[in-house]
Amino acid sequence: MKRWILKSGGYDADALIIEDAQKPEPGPGQVRVRIEAAALNYRDYLVMTNSLWRTDLDLIPVADGAGVIDAVGAGVTEWKTGDAVITVYMRDFPTWPPHPDVGMGLGSANEHGVLAEYVVLSASRLVRKPASLTSIEAATLPCAAHTAWTALQKLSPARPSDKVLILGTGGVSLFALSICRHLGIEAIVTTGSEQKRERLLELGASEVVNYRIDPDWGNTVYQLSGGVNKVINSAGVGALNQSMAALKHGGNVVTIGMISQGEGEPVNEYALLGKGLTIHGMPVGGRDGLVELVAFVDAVGLKPVVHQTFSFNDAKLAYEEQRSSDLFGKVIISID
Repeated sequence: MKRWILKSGGYDADALIIEDAQKPEPGPGQVRVRIEAAALNYRDYLVMTNSLWRTDLDLIPVADGAGVIDAVGAGVTEWKTGDAVITVYMRDFPTWPPHPDVGMGLGSANEHGVLAEYVVLSASRLVRKPASLTSIEAATLPCAAHTAWTALQKLSPARPSDKVLILGTGGVSLFALSICRHLGIEAIVTTGSEQKRERLLELGASEVVNYRIDPDWGNTVYQLSGGVNKVINSAGVGALNQSMAALKHGGNVVTIGMISQGEGEPVNEYALLGKGLTIHGMPVGGRDGLVELVAFVDAVGLKPVVHQTFSFNDAKLAYEEQRSSDLFGKVIISID
């Protein structure tokens, strides 16, 4: 079989190489999956370029995959050959809250990922693929969609009467917008690109605020909405103060991303304390949330936004596209 690996000690695209390897065999409690599609996230770029996400061993990258079980190890009763499945991002994380040993996700640190023709995983590291999605579509769910679901429905669940602010147009943000639309929740979205405004409105945003044009976007959102109930902050801690400005009293910021680190900008304690706000960090979510998400996707007909699909041999081009400023939706690698 063929697989892509990040070579130990390399932290750029040159470290990503394709190689031949023996097809792995499942041990007790494990299954082998023939991977049909893998989806990239911003974190996969971080894994490639940042030593904090790696060990001194070669690593099969990428966490999000969809495929079909083709071999079952001893003691596995939940799965059989032919079952269509998607991966679970975190390790031994059945339900919220997380614990110290959930790891950093498949395809990072000491856990091989799914950018290979065949992978062996623990039987608990999979859930059933939504029947309504293709493998290319379903591969987008394990990290970005699952994170959006946890942020919206597992912690202080948003209700149809609520208003939600979604920062940016990355994978988590677009899934959060889609979930809000299907739940009847009003969603306001920020972007730094006027070219993306119309697409966001078409996907269901009630308002779009350009943070490059309006650096005080938090207060602008507050004026437009009267204060939102929840902010899906995929930018990072650097966007906390503006996020808090947008919230009504008693609101909630769910912080997910690591793009904006916020060096030199102290948290506005007056807003945090005076409004009685809460801030949640979001390490994707437990396996039970992904099961719920799959059921929701099938029930409402949610379809992911796919930016572009690449062949397995063009995985390096997929990584390059993941960094594109024109990115809108998920980058997929199809594994024939």
